[in-house]
Amino acid sequence: MKKTKDIISSVASGLTVEEQQYPTITVEPKQWRKLAEKLKANGLDVLLNLTGIDYKDCLGVIYHLTSSIEKNTMVVVKVKTPDYEDIAIPSVYDLWESANLYEREAYDFYGIKFVNHPDLRRIFLRADWNGYPFRKDYDANPALNPIPLVNQTVDDMEDMPTLSFDKEGKLITKHHQLFENGEYVVNIGPQHPATHGVLHLRVSLDGEIIKKVDPNFGYIHRGIEKMCESKTYPQILQLTERLDYLSGTMNRHAFCLCCEKALGLEIPKRAEAVRIIFDELTRIASHLLGWGCMCMDMGSITAFIYGMRDREKIMDIFEETGGGRLMVGYNVIGGLANDIHPKFIDQVKEFIPYMRKMLKEYHILFTNNPIAKGRMEKMGILSMDKAVSLGVTGPSGRASGWACDVRKIEPYAGYDKIDFEQVLFETGDTFDRYLIRLKEIEQSLKIIEQLINNLPDDGFKAKTPAIIKLPAGEYYQRVENARGDFGVYINSTGDKNPYRVKFRSPCMTLISALDPLCQNEKIADLIMIGASLDYVIPCADR
Repeated sequence: MKKTKDIISSVASGLTVEEQQYPTITVEPKQWRKLAEKLKANGLDVLLNLTGIDYKDCLGVIYHLTSSIEKNTMVVVKVKTPDYEDIAIPSVYDLWESANLYEREAYDFYGIKFVNHPDLRRIFLRADWNGYPFRKDYDANPALNPIPLVNQTVDDMEDMPTLSFDKEGKLITKHHQLFENGEYVVNIGPQHPATHGVLHLRVSLDGEIIKKVDPNFGYIHRGIEKMCESKTYPQILQLTERLDYLSGTMNRHAFCLCCEKALGLEIPKRAEAVRIIFDELTRIASHLLGWGCMCMDMGSITAFIYGMRDREKIMDIFEETGGGRLMVGYNVIGGLANDIHPKFIDQVKEFIPYMRKMLKEYHILFTNNPIAKGRMEKMGILSMDKAVSLGVTGPSGRASGWACDVRKIEPYAGYDKIDFEQVLFETGDTFDRYLIRLKEIEQSLKIIEQLINNLPDDGFKAKTPAIIKLPAGEYYQRVENARGDFGVYINSTGDKNPYRVKFRSPCMTLISALDPLCQNEKIADLIMIGASLDYVIPCADR
């Protein structure tokens, strides 16, 4: 595998390359496809993030690419359209499968047309939505998009435009259907109990065997990224916790780190250590809820009650120090909102041996249950290559053997000074995705144990300006939240409000894995496979 400098020198001859946070290449749409093929051939096999952006005189797409093998290989590519009218960009869906949903999102919000994309439907907004709301000149008059009197028909949702060029280079549109006429399609959701969040799945069946799963998003889309453009940086912190609400502390940590990186702000070591403890407690709490829900989906109410009981102990610790339980609101730009509670250290020390004892009970109760294992082993297998192509990170990616833990590959907040293991499995089936979260709880306890006895005493917050304005530029920060690689992209013009904010949702790529994982499996196993991915819908919808 080539290093980043070697990759750039071999693929970017004659192109504009800027030395920003990551090497950044700017190209025109007609140059993008050939460059994309070269980058993929040189080992950049992960399309980590795709961001649509309105530059006011034209539209653009920003690609964050990296390697699944090498560390510190991030490359950024900017593709700018000539103007507002000529907005066709070649699709790279066949190179990186994660581009499927990413490109649909940019089309939905900006109207950017991705040529040769196989399924260019809106993804979050209604099919009859008028305009593209993330453009700077968008007219938000609600009269332009009245609420329909009836729901969309299945035919409306199946009408998929595919763009291509004719022999003369003109853009042409073809239409085809997602499902064949007469195909038996079952609707699952969007009621909450069916899918761990408000998600609508259309499932094509041959008897009880799944042929295709088509996820439909947007039932709780709140336009959070658009809202960020009118908020100050401290105000945006509240929104980050409402994405993946079970990883709220980590998401908020990511945004703080991104702002601190832009400001060149060094936070106290005490604040850094406490942030990590809160992150790992949040990871444990999230995995406990995920474990309990997955077990309940297979009929074990007792396991769900055990998981919620033990998670409650973490919520109590959060409430006493941070003031909140699910959404703690504890991290702020520069450090922590306040110092830890006098009982915090003792409470955490008591929790560690308790949780280790409970993990043994979990394995006795459910892991070794032959009926449970029979429902999970060799079911919903995700290969490592497929995980990489889809961008499935976090525990689900590591269950397939992909070493994708951001705490290891791009350490932040002092994780490089802590001794812990990146848990990896090989099979990538439902059982591996079940078991890996319990194993990760053990590693989180190990991390907390190293920090709780050695908290520095240099304060809990650095000095920050009364009004926080990030220097003009572009910034990106990754963290490992409970479901995978969570990223924050900020484009600043130097004002107190960001010009553009994009959150890299690990859950969006998890949901994209449903279709390949469930094909040829039985409909009875759909919910269980989905539970093993442990996606949270507000993280995807944003």
